Formats: sequence, C-alpha cells, structure tokens
Amino acid sequence: MNIIMLGAPGAGKGTQAAVLCEKLNIPTISTGNIIREALKNGTEMGLKAKSFMDAGQLVPDEVVIGIIKDRLQESDCQNGFILDGFPRTIPQAEALDAMGVTINSVVDIEVKDEVIVNRLSGRRVCENCGRPYHIESLKPQVDGVCDDCKGALVQRKDDQIDTIKNRLEIYHKETEPLVKYYEAQGKLLVVEGKDTVKATTDAVFEALGV
Repeated sequence: MNIIMLGAPGAGKGTQAAVLCEKLNIPTISTGNIIREALKNGTEMGLKAKSFMDAGQLVPDEVVIGIIKDRLQESDCQNGFILDGFPRTIPQAEALDAMGVTINSVVDIEVKDEVIVNRLSGRRVCENCGRPYHIESLKPQVDGVCDDCKGALVQRKDDQIDTIKNRLEIYHKETEPLVKYYEAQGKLLVVEGKDTVKATTDAVFEALGV
C-alpha cells in the first residue's frame, strides 16, 4: 500500500505516519530525512542538494524529486511506503505522477487552525533533558520546572504564535490545494483529527481499512 499523509503543521500527520509504518511494516519517507541520508551517502542527487544548501538556498523541486525517486527504488519500498512531507505542492504531485509512482490512498488529517495554534503554542520543553510538556494537557508538577531534572521549561521558536500562523498560512497557500488534486483522482481519505492520538489513529485505520 502506497500512502501520502497530508495535514497542516501540528495536525499530527507525522505521528500517524509512524504508527502506520509499524502497523503495515512499510517505511515512512520524509523529505528532510532522505535529504540528510542522501547527503551522508554522497549520492549524485545528495551532492546536488548540498550545493544549494551550502549556498543558503532552498533545494529545488527537481533535486528533491530525484532524491525521492532514488529512495522509492530501494528494496524496502517493494511492499509499500508512506510519504510524509512530500509532495508539498501541485508541481511536486504532478512530478510524482509523471514518475509512474502509484499512490493508493492520500490521508488528509483535518484539524481547525485555532486548535493547532492552541496545541502548538502551549507546548514547552525542558531546556536540559528535552522532556515535553503542555500548559494545559501535560502540566509539570511545579509550573515552569521539569519533573525529571528540575530544568527550566522553555517555548521553542517554532511554537511561538506568529511562527505557527506563518506556517499555517504557507500550508493553506501551497499544500492545501493537494486536497482537491487527490480528491479528483478518487484517492483522498479525510480524517477528522481527534482530541487524543489514539482516537485519531483509530479513525485513520478505519479510513484505510487496516
């Protein structure tokens, strides 16, 4: 089964991709991870990506697509794969189709923007040990202090409200059009994000019939 995971930042698609990976015993392929792997292995496409990154530029679509193509040809993808973070745009989706890659299902996890902003902006992490907390749903015993190592709890820059809203704006502009793209192909499965990871997982499994 070849699956694409869609969803706004903070909707939980990465978590669901990891659960599906274990359930179906197929690899999860995220753009960031495979670019790092290609860089480490010094592949042709990896070296091309490095030249752009060293210049402080975004890696262009044709290079990202080349790295994805190489990865999908590896033996562990023979029984299926989960794409998380690719495609991000219509041109990337069209390039994937042009490669002849068959996608069986596209799972779109829908969560309202205000829920995502609350979920992400409330996150805190221990600056020493990295243990995660949330100001509403996962409070420490002492406000602002890690239960484990007594380190200070901090908010990451990615979890600041302005940053979250900017990421959501980019998602709605660049990635959300993929929902209609895959709906037109009859591959879209819409899953409403639930209050708990397990409830969302159950809904994803039900949508996929696994």
